[in-house]
Amino acid sequence: FQCNSSLGLTLGFDIGAEQAAKGSQNYHTWMAPIVIAKYQINSSVALAVRAEYYQDKSGVIIATGIPGGFQAWGASGNLDVAITKHLLCRMEYRLLSGKEALFTSNGKPDKQNQMIALALAANF
Repeated sequence: FQCNSSLGLTLGFDIGAEQAAKGSQNYHTWMAPIVIAKYQINSSVALAVRAEYYQDKSGVIIATGIPGGFQAWGASGNLDVAITKHLLCRMEYRLLSGKEALFTSNGKPDKQNQMIALALAANF
């Protein structure tokens, strides 16, 4: 949804199901709702924020070995700079927070995971 010439909003919902066993009437499901807001500062620079939730209690997509499976909230922010028509630089910060200690930090289980990334993307 384009709110105005500078601000866009994306709402999404991903859901899937896998049959528990061949011939079974039971299914394991996963889901991931997201919301993204993007603000185009000028023709070369944009800011975006994203919030998401991911739930895979049965471990269909992400196997954890933890009762209750993978359940986590996420938030991220990024700055995109178009260096040229064909080269984009993205700086991103992401935080994931799980219901259980799904991640590791310094070799120990942790409920949170943080990441800072810098990427260059080229299109032709």
